[in-house]
Amino acid sequence: MPNSTDLPPATDRSPDADAPRYDAEALYRALLQQVAAGLADASEVAIVGIHSGGAWLAERLAHDLQLTKRLGCIDVSFYRDDFAEKGLRFDVKPSQIGFVVDGATILLVDDVLYTGRTTRAAINELFDYGRPAKILLAALVDRGGRQLPIAADFVAASVTLPEAQALVLGRADDGQFTLTIDDYDA
Repeated sequence: MPNSTDLPPATDRSPDADAPRYDAEALYRALLQQVAAGLADASEVAIVGIHSGGAWLAERLAHDLQLTKRLGCIDVSFYRDDFAEKGLRFDVKPSQIGFVVDGATILLVDDVLYTGRTTRAAINELFDYGRPAKILLAALVDRGGRQLPIAADFVAASVTLPEAQALVLGRADDGQFTLTIDDYDA
């Protein structure tokens, strides 16, 4: 996990839930810098974001790295190993991969890396589209707590949170990111 840092201190309070808010824009810039350096010599690069926060990050990374023609997004809802336990989310989106996956270097993007189960599901779904040459993982924040042997190649910050809390990436109408800590409903 290159150049990982601790999560910066809260910058203000979220108007929604009075939850701490972090400088997600600074974290994004750190992630962009790592990804740009890490992909400098890669060929056939494509970016795939995991719905929804990862897709937002992937869209912006693709724009900043001039890879918008090789941008995709996936919703791993049907690929999760806990689908039967959790049920179907109300906001399932269709996956969109409009490029050839075979032989590509895929940058898989998620907002928060936690147990590794979402990443595993995303990799399974990617292989339904073809066989990439390589898959690299980028996450804005790694919160630890892995249940599977998954690690990010690029991560802007690491943080440890109680299981009862979640990091939530938000995106304003102008595209600016926010990052808050929310409590899970009991």
